[in-house]
Amino acid sequence: MEAACSPTTAGKFVVVGGGIAGVTCAEQLAIHFPSEDILLITASPVIKAVTNFKQVSKVLEEFDVEEQPSTMLEDRFPNIKVIESGVKQLNSKEHCILTEDGNQHIYKKLCLCAGAKPKLICEGNPYVLGIRDTDSAQEFQKLLTKAKRIMIIGNGGIALELVYEIEGCEVIWAIKDKAIGNTFFDAGAAEFLTSKLIAEKPEAKIAQKRTRYTTEGRKKEAQTKANAGNTGSALGPDWHEGLDLKGTKEFSHKIHIETMCEVKKIYLQEEFRISEKKSLTFPRDHHNQLVIADKEIWPVYVELTNEKIYGCDFIVSATGVTPNTEPFLCGNNFDVGEDGGLKVDDHMHTSLPDIYAAGDICTASWQPSPVWQQMRLWTQARQMGWYAAKCMAAASVGESTDMDFSFELFAHVTKFFNYKPL
Repeated sequence: MEAACSPTTAGKFVVVGGGIAGVTCAEQLAIHFPSEDILLITASPVIKAVTNFKQVSKVLEEFDVEEQPSTMLEDRFPNIKVIESGVKQLNSKEHCILTEDGNQHIYKKLCLCAGAKPKLICEGNPYVLGIRDTDSAQEFQKLLTKAKRIMIIGNGGIALELVYEIEGCEVIWAIKDKAIGNTFFDAGAAEFLTSKLIAEKPEAKIAQKRTRYTTEGRKKEAQTKANAGNTGSALGPDWHEGLDLKGTKEFSHKIHIETMCEVKKIYLQEEFRISEKKSLTFPRDHHNQLVIADKEIWPVYVELTNEKIYGCDFIVSATGVTPNTEPFLCGNNFDVGEDGGLKVDDHMHTSLPDIYAAGDICTASWQPSPVWQQMRLWTQARQMGWYAAKCMAAASVGESTDMDFSFELFAHVTKFFNYKPL
């Protein structure tokens, strides 16, 4: 029989996750209950805060995502206590969380907002990189400075931003769909944006004026390989600002798109040599059908399902995310969705008593409106975090609450290639 937790801290409300969903949830709880201590547990010394929020219409909203030291959140809300540590284990029966620093935290109501991690096409390969948080974005920038050619796999938001921003490096972009960005827009818009992607980029860029904070120099000694798998919260919508995304070559755009295909196999350099297969050179123009064998030797090779093989310096896996549920599942009987997320009802409540979830970690399991769908986006993370706090507050005082209108109609504001589709 398990021993009960002996708490070192206790809070009526505990929120796990320093991303948009977690911080929004903690802020709203702090407003609802100014005399209660709200505990926010996060593995990172910086949190993601929503700034410059604008309600564009009843369902459309626009905001910036800013990385801030957790002390700024505590300064704004004195009743929020930030605990900088990863979660080791959840004991739902005892209403207790054990953190990696060895401390235990008792809760009355808990909201899990631990986000998601990149869904890598190949685990454990040193040439396959997933971009999810600030540290992985900086690692990408470092690798890109030495690269002549990279391959991007995936057709989501990160991939769309990358292919437009990268300069001085050949980019081969493999997507499983007929057109780019099919999650976000139709084939006509995709054709227009493809033409902009291939054309030369304008020189002038609008400067990013928001203050940015990094974890550089802080607790680097403590970040050993043992906890290297702990991904931070998701990047904000302007994550590439401030990063110099340039390769080794002196040109702007050089992009080739391979459609209707996926990765069949990845070869390291020696494996490819033994296979005696032939790789292709970078196509000379967008419609070039001429197949030319590549004589250059690359660190890694990718064989696609269309039988084409390309060599490159490294591969960016941008094929989506997997909900970060691992620390919470052991010993707890959560209902889990097909996508790996914690199932939540129309009040953001999981299948376990007093435990809620919001953002990328959860799977909406209520009967959705015909014009709403769940997408793991910053806007939905904010909406879910805000609504989860509202539901937790209502439940704690024995009241009921109606579902928020933001779940009635899907709406999202963003930019692709400096164009704003609504």
